[in-house]
Parts: sequence; structure tokens; C-alpha cells
Amino acid sequence: MKKGLLIALGVVAFLVFIIIAIVSWGVGKYNTFIGLNEGVNQAWSQVENQYQRRVDLIPNLVATVKGVANFEKETYTAVTEARAKVGQIKLSPDQLSDPQAFQKFQQAQDGLSSALSRLLVVSENYPQLKANENFLQLQAQLEGTENRISVERMKFNQVVQEFNTATKTFPAAIIANFSGFREKQYFKAAEGSDQAPKIQF
Repeated sequence: MKKGLLIALGVVAFLVFIIIAIVSWGVGKYNTFIGLNEGVNQAWSQVENQYQRRVDLIPNLVATVKGVANFEKETYTAVTEARAKVGQIKLSPDQLSDPQAFQKFQQAQDGLSSALSRLLVVSENYPQLKANENFLQLQAQLEGTENRISVERMKFNQVVQEFNTATKTFPAAIIANFSGFREKQYFKAAEGSDQAPKIQF
């Protein structure tokens, strides 16, 4: 009887050890997903900061262009409307897993980028604008901001890739799905960006 009791206790101890090991592993994976999710949220806030910086520059840029040149009204109207559309579409970190919301946000930002590009290209026809100090400073700040946006989007895609890989890898995917961690969306190239823009004067 003692031998049977010892074997039973050994089996129970082994099962308890296995259960504790599995629970510890699951808790560790869950905490890893929390850290990765926070990394995605932090990277997202950096993307938003750079987009906000660009939005904040636009009124000064448009005002400078209007003040210096008898500018094509439709060009700065397009910029103003694109800026307003961007202001209407907010994307919270909780929506980073929603493909439609993410695409809508990206389309609005791409529309603003396109309108700003047209504004800068058309400004080349105005020598007095190209010589205006305010315009040159704003143009340099805008170009710097566009570069920062590109860098932050790249960093965002990297942390999203790390998060998505971690949540899809078996057996960790079981914990991710059970805990509600969903695949995050990537920034993609703007539609038609593989073709050179056509500018007509």
C-alpha cells in the first residue's frame, strides 16, 4: 500500500508540476503579448504625432502661398479639404486590428500627401514664391515632416510584424486568440504609388 501511495503522490506531484509549468508559460506569453501590444500603441502614437505636425504646418503654408502668389485656387482648396478630411478621421489603438478603419485612415492621409505634393509642384511656377523666406522654411519643415512620417511608419510596421508573428506562432497563438489579441494592420504603399505622377500645367 505504501508503494502504491508513493506512486500516486508522485503522479499527482508530476501533474501539478505540469499544470504549474503550463500556467506559468501561458502567463509569460500573455505578458509578452501585453508588452508587444504596448509597443504597437507607442509606435502608433509616434505616427500620429508626425501626422499632427504635418497638419499643423498646412495653414501657415497655405496662407504663405495665398499671400505671395495669385495661386490656383483649386490647389489650395484641395489641400484645405484634404486637411479637413484627415481631421475627421481618427484611429484609436483599439482600431489597429480593423482593416476597414485602418484603410480609411490611410486613404485620408494619402489624399493629403497627394494634395501637398501638387501644391509644392505647382509652386515651382512662381519665382516670387520660391524666393519667399517663409515659404522656403515651411517647405523644408514639411519635407522633414514627410521624412519623419515615413520613418515612423516603417518603425510601426516593424513592431506590428513582431506583434503579429508572436500572436500567430503555435502554441502561443492559442493564448493570443483566447486573450483577444488580434492581428494589427500594416501601412501599405498608397494606391498608384508605383506609377510616376502626371502633372499638367
